[in-house]
Amino acid sequence: QVMLVESGGGLVQAGGSLRLSCAASGRTFSSYNMGWFRQAPGKEREFVAAISRSGGNTYYAPSVKDRFTISRDNAKNTVYLQMNILQPEDTAVYYCAAGPYTLALRVRPSEYDLWGQGTQVTVSS
Repeated sequence: QVMLVESGGGLVQAGGSLRLSCAASGRTFSSYNMGWFRQAPGKEREFVAAISRSGGNTYYAPSVKDRFTISRDNAKNTVYLQMNILQPEDTAVYYCAAGPYTLALRVRPSEYDLWGQGTQVTVSS
């Protein structure tokens, strides 16, 4: 079983950057596809980015493509989300999630089995 712990959230001005980390416990991290999701108050949890178990394949939501970068270091059991040019609409609780390996990366929360507790990202205008 893998447990996930996010960190790196905080308050940043519009146009700024943050890097989120998600540390996983357990020896099977490298067998999972990983994803980042976010949930703003009053809204449903939405897909942000996903990465395959090897790191060779990534996929992004259109709203973050070209601003955010997902990566992973399997030796450190960690997945990252580098967020640049942040905007107030990026304000949300960000969650990392682990899902079974699939060739096509998944974008629905129901397709991921394990979740972290979330980290708050607030972007001021």
